[in-house]
Amino acid sequence: MTEAKKVAFLLADEFEDSEMKNPFDEMVKNGHETVIIGLKAGDELKGKQGTISYKSHLGIKEANAGDYAAVIIPGGKSPSHLMGDKDVQAFVQQADKAGTTISAICHGPQVLAAAGLLEGRTLTAYPGISGEIEAAGGKFVDKEVVVDRNLVTSRTPEDEPAFIRETLDRIGVNAW
Repeated sequence: MTEAKKVAFLLADEFEDSEMKNPFDEMVKNGHETVIIGLKAGDELKGKQGTISYKSHLGIKEANAGDYAAVIIPGGKSPSHLMGDKDVQAFVQQADKAGTTISAICHGPQVLAAAGLLEGRTLTAYPGISGEIEAAGGKFVDKEVVVDRNLVTSRTPEDEPAFIRETLDRIGVNAW
C-alpha cells in the first residue's frame, strides 16, 4: 500500500478531453488527491470536444510546486494558453528542480519548452510540435511513452494507458 499523494493538473480551456479525464479519474481511483490549477481559481475550463469541463481549485499564483508529488499537463490547446504565463513557468521549473514527476501528453511539453526545461532531455509529444521541442534543446523520439529522469511524456490519446501507467508507477499505485 502506498501513501496517497497530491497530484496537480495544470489546465486551461480547450484541453484534450480524454487526456484530462482518464489520468484524472485514474489518480482518484488510486486514492490520490487531485488539484486542478488554472490561471485563476474557480474558472470553468472546457475541453475542446465540448463534452467535459472542470473547475479550477487554485489559481497558479496561489499554487506551490512543493505541495505536489506529481504535475500532469494534459494536451489539446490548453498548453498554448498556459505556456506564456510566467507563474506557470516558475511552477514547473520549481517542480523540475525538486525532481517532482512531471507528466505531459500531446501538446503538454510546450509548457516545459517555454519554461526552459528541455535542454538535454529526451521526450515525446504530439509529432507536430517536434520542432518546438528540438528548438528548446530537447531530443524528440516517436514512442508511446518516454521517461527521462522525472519527465514522463506521451504523444496522443491512444498512448494514455502507457502514460497513466508510467505516472502511477512513479508516484505509487493503489493508495487505498
